[in-house]
Amino acid sequence: MPKGYWVSVYRTISDPEKLAAYNKLAGPAVKAGGGRTLVRGGRVVAHDAGIAERTVLVEFDSFEQAVAAYESAAYQEALVALSDGVERDFRIVEGID
Repeated sequence: MPKGYWVSVYRTISDPEKLAAYNKLAGPAVKAGGGRTLVRGGRVVAHDAGIAERTVLVEFDSFEQAVAAYESAAYQEALVALSDGVERDFRIVEGID
């Protein structure tokens, strides 16, 4: 069964305190949902039309598990804490196997 991934790229961080509050809630919510954080920040080299932005990559055992974790009450609470503190591009994608 193909794995599922959350791919999140932060275009701007306008309120670091909201991001910190989100991180406190999101970490346990991701873990409870079966997610494993593979990338969180760190160095980025961007090519083509890319911009070197903070990137987060979370792996789940399946696409369905990734969607369910996003929709969980615990993660939705984290999103409320984040609110308008960042502008990010967030996607849930399915792996190839």
